[in-house]
Amino acid sequence: MFIDRALVHVIAGAGGAGASSFRREKFVPKGGPDGGDGGAGGSVFVRADPNLATLLDYRYRTQWKAERGQHGKGKNMTGKSGADLSLPVPPGTEVRDAATGELIGEALAAGDTLVVAKGGRGGRGNARFATPTHRSPREWEPGEYGEERRLELVLKLIADVGLLGEPNAGKSTLLSVISAARPKVADYPFTTLEPHLGVVALSDHRTFVAADIPGIIEGAHLGKGLGIRFLQHVERTRVVAVLVPVDSPDPQATYELLLREAASYSPELASKPHIVVLTKLDLLPGTPLGLPAIRTQAGAPVVAISAVTGAGVPELLETLWQSLRIGVATR
Repeated sequence: MFIDRALVHVIAGAGGAGASSFRREKFVPKGGPDGGDGGAGGSVFVRADPNLATLLDYRYRTQWKAERGQHGKGKNMTGKSGADLSLPVPPGTEVRDAATGELIGEALAAGDTLVVAKGGRGGRGNARFATPTHRSPREWEPGEYGEERRLELVLKLIADVGLLGEPNAGKSTLLSVISAARPKVADYPFTTLEPHLGVVALSDHRTFVAADIPGIIEGAHLGKGLGIRFLQHVERTRVVAVLVPVDSPDPQATYELLLREAASYSPELASKPHIVVLTKLDLLPGTPLGLPAIRTQAGAPVVAISAVTGAGVPELLETLWQSLRIGVATR
């Protein structure tokens, strides 16, 4: 099951209390205070784990608590600090404060770590309060509480190219042809219910990652179809491939609809460099002279392909690669 959003309640460990104690040794009269400090509470971290691809672990367990620090003891013994708690998440996960929506940070690359709740400080023991004029202090401090907060985890897949199109535009078929990914392919709408990633290998050891998301229909930003929530998975892409079937009743309107729905989700997404891919070329009778003409924005290139016969696919991959190179050069 692909889960890309989760709400969790994290509680850092409380610090241990300081001790109030006095030395009791033979032949040592009036030994003085020796109460140790309490240990610090454990903190809660979010860490990117490349072995994970979903936030499923946080759907059924929503509360996570770090270990508290132990209390101080006599003989100036400091309490043991509580163990930190690390929450593994897939790379590409955003962490937000659920109450305010504030972005706390992102765990993008493997090993990236964020502190999301800091453990409480341990309290001081009475040995800390001794002075030349106050030699027998009985004061001690309780430990501080750890931070407690509700977090929203949002997974945004990390890919170079995002495939954007209406249902049955050929996105899953194309991904299965150009990579080893095996998304579900069928002749009815909304066969793709969750995003898929595929690594595309070209000559000279060149590779890039493509992402396929569920189809977008008119009114998706209003919740029609599967909505536009899955567009979060192409937010991080550098290039968007807009798929328009050649047998569409109005290819120009389909192209403009897809860009309009993307802009309704995020203007930044709609402004990304894109390539128009005319799919299902095998459905056109005769030669490709009857290709529909599409007026693209910002001079975006148009490539016609057939994922079934393979026609135009090598040209598409090279065009995508060149667009990715241009994107890197302009950073």
